Amino acid sequence: MALRHALALDPIPADDPRSDFSGTIRSFDPADPIVRIGDLSAQRGDGVFESLGMVGRHAQEVSAHLERLTRSATLCDLPEPNLAQWREAIARIVVHAPGAGESVQKLILSRGIDGEETPTAWLTLADAPDNTAARRDGIRVATLDRGFASDMPSRAPWLLLGAKTLSYAVNMAAIREARRRGADDAVFVSADGYVLEGPTASVILRQGGRYLTPEPAAGILHGTTQRSIFHHLRSTGAEVAYASITRDELLAAEAAWVVSSIRLAAPIVAIDGEEKERDAAVTASLNNYLLSPRD
Repeated sequence: MALRHALALDPIPADDPRSDFSGTIRSFDPADPIVRIGDLSAQRGDGVFESLGMVGRHAQEVSAHLERLTRSATLCDLPEPNLAQWREAIARIVVHAPGAGESVQKLILSRGIDGEETPTAWLTLADAPDNTAARRDGIRVATLDRGFASDMPSRAPWLLLGAKTLSYAVNMAAIREARRRGADDAVFVSADGYVLEGPTASVILRQGGRYLTPEPAAGILHGTTQRSIFHHLRSTGAEVAYASITRDELLAAEAAWVVSSIRLAAPIVAIDGEEKERDAAVTASLNNYLLSPRD
């Protein structure tokens, strides 16, 4: 993705009452170095992030993303973000987005330099990849064993399951493995057979007319796009629910999608090589909604 603009942010405490953030947010050329070599984001992936989709100069679901950034920071024992400061940074970078089309803001909060105990943070603005084909034609997925049971989050909270951390090496490896298997993307399944999420997306399926998504308590990210879609579906009178979903139930579903802030809603058209029907009308409706300004 081509970077358009970048901001460095000097994080202030969450309870700092100031409303003037002069001196704490500064622009820099995205081609210039900004992260010091000793930063733990680079050395250990020790930090958290969010990716906000943008349509024109409107940042989508800002509150939901900042709430999740805060939750991820809490799970990782990072200082709580000052949300007013982050909102100001988001507003400053928005003006550099194109007036039409899609782009993406990335918010990054790192533990900072080892031994200094001062977090570092920055934001970037980039053109979004063209996801037209995935939204229209769908994607093929491979199911991959995530390597832990669905009750693991309660037994091992130090694994940070459910936090959106910078440590995405496993997620990227899963996508590469899916492609080796002839698929476009992966869907993780727990060791005890329950559907979890994709490496960069949530999973939604329709079963008996109801729209279902896996329980966040199983150690997955509570997707901002999934939550927004559920809100939209409820407004149309559809029934939505969180549930424990097996791989067999995913295979038998009437329709299924992977959804995320940047790709939006992509119908699943094959699972482990088994072809699946896609609902073009519902998919188009979901993407029309997701491309509308959402707060």
